[in-house]
Amino acid sequence: MKKIRILFAFIVIAFFSFSCTSDSNDGNVGTSGDASHSGTKEKSLRGYNLEQEKKLKQKSVPCDTLSLKQFVLDNYEAGTLLVEMDRTYSYSVPKYAVIYTKQQNKQYVFAVIAKSKPGERNIETKNVVGYESSFINLDSTKLGTAFFFLTLYQCENETFTKVWESEVPIHGGFNKMTLKKWKSKNTLYVELNYEEGIISGFRNYNFFMVDGIDKPPHLLETYIGIAHKRTMANVNNDKFPDYYEYRYNDNDSTYRITLIDSIPFYWSEKKKLYITDRNSRWWRKY
Repeated sequence: MKKIRILFAFIVIAFFSFSCTSDSNDGNVGTSGDASHSGTKEKSLRGYNLEQEKKLKQKSVPCDTLSLKQFVLDNYEAGTLLVEMDRTYSYSVPKYAVIYTKQQNKQYVFAVIAKSKPGERNIETKNVVGYESSFINLDSTKLGTAFFFLTLYQCENETFTKVWESEVPIHGGFNKMTLKKWKSKNTLYVELNYEEGIISGFRNYNFFMVDGIDKPPHLLETYIGIAHKRTMANVNNDKFPDYYEYRYNDNDSTYRITLIDSIPFYWSEKKKLYITDRNSRWWRKY
C-alpha cells in the first residue's frame, strides 16, 4: 500500500511538472502553443478561415473585402486583423470595417486595421470590438494589446497599395466607421465610433482629409458620456476642425450632474496642438 501511495504521488508531481513546462512553451510567440500565442498557427488559422469564406462567396469582385483580407494576411505580421464592426443585433452577420470610395477616378479603400503588441497574446476580434471590450483599456495584458489604425489603400489592377495609416489612440471598444463631410468647410472625414463603458458613453475619432485624400489625415476626438462631452465646432474659421469641451459638476450628495461651462479649443498649426484662450496651460493633442 505504501508503494502504491508513493507511485501515485510521483505521477501527480510529474503531471504538474509537464503542465508547467507546456504553459511556459506556449508563451513563446511564433514558436509553439495555440493560435493566441503562436504567430505561425495564428496565420494558418486565419488563412483557413479565409479560404472557407471564399468558398461561401458566390461571386468574386476585383479588390473586394476578401481580397483585402488576403492582402493583410500576406503582408502584415501575425496578430494583425482587418477589424469587423460590432453586430447591430445578436444574430446579425458582422460587417468588415471598410469603406470604398472613388476620388479622381481612383479606387480607394478606408479600412480599420488592428495590430497585436509584440510579445503579448495575439488579439481576437471578440476582445477588441463592442461594449465589453472597451474595458480592455484598464488591463489589456491577458487578452493582448490592440493598436488600431485607420488605413487608406489604393487598389489598381487587383493590387492593393497602402497610401497611409494613422493610429487611433484607443485599445478596444470599436463599434463602427462612417464616411462623412464637415459642412463648415465641405471636408471629407472618417468617423470611427468606439463604445466607452468607462465614461458610460462613446468616443469618436474623426480623421479629416484637410490636405486631400492622399495625405495623412488630421485627428480630432469628440465624445459624450454621463458627465463628459466634447462637440465638433468651427472656432477660428481655418481649415482645421475645432471643438467645445464641456465641464460638469458631479455632486455626490444630491446625485445631480450640472453643466458648468463650455470651453472652445482651436487648432494651432504652429504648436501642433489644440489650445484655448481661456488658459495657456490647457492644451490637447487631438
